[in-house]
Amino acid sequence: MAAKLRKGDKIVVLAGKDKGKTGTVSSIDPKAGKAIVEGVNVAIRHTKQTQSSQGGRIPKSMPIAISNLSVVDANGKATRVGFRMDGEKKVRFAKTTGDVINA
Repeated sequence: MAAKLRKGDKIVVLAGKDKGKTGTVSSIDPKAGKAIVEGVNVAIRHTKQTQSSQGGRIPKSMPIAISNLSVVDANGKATRVGFRMDGEKKVRFAKTTGDVINA
């Protein structure tokens, strides 16, 4: 299946404890069906101090299921993603507005 979400996309959370929050996708694991979004699904991780990093309680974004995420269109609302041919290139577009999603 083609990737509806990509790194750098602006998304909104549809379900879960962070419902309604928006953020940017920082990484995706298509095999597990999860994505890491900055500022969403944040957990506190206790880390030991090392020579290179400060220890303590560090907030870290945890993976969230791709099915709970949706791309934000030009109007700032959640939209589904479709695919179409634009000349020789296959591009993603927002179903609500029909605009091409740049990535």
